[in-house]
Amino acid sequence: MTEHVWSYQPTAGRLAGTDLTGYKVEATDGSIGKVDKHSDEVGDAYLVVDTGVWIFGKEVLLPAGTVVRIDTEEQKVFVDRTKEQIKNAPEFHRDKHLGDAGYREELGMYYGSGAPFGGRPA
Repeated sequence: MTEHVWSYQPTAGRLAGTDLTGYKVEATDGSIGKVDKHSDEVGDAYLVVDTGVWIFGKEVLLPAGTVVRIDTEEQKVFVDRTKEQIKNAPEFHRDKHLGDAGYREELGMYYGSGAPFGGRPA
């Protein structure tokens, strides 16, 4: 049910092999940081975003399904969530959560279509 959230939308303009590291990430209401790491693995694609001062130097993990457009010319990735929705997502710690199936499921539920506006299911 939440698996589609871990794949890029066909209309996002994702070109396989393009390195997104360093691209700016734009929420629907402003910039949230830069891509620090990304995965193109089928069914497990994501972005790790360094939020800089926005959330005091924390990183967030965004499933690829949140990406609506990639602008390679401007080096920007646009996601279909607000800054508040991203800030309220389950907390991410790279060393602890990358490769953690339980965290992946929790994040998939948070960002998945079963939840209103990308929030926690009611």
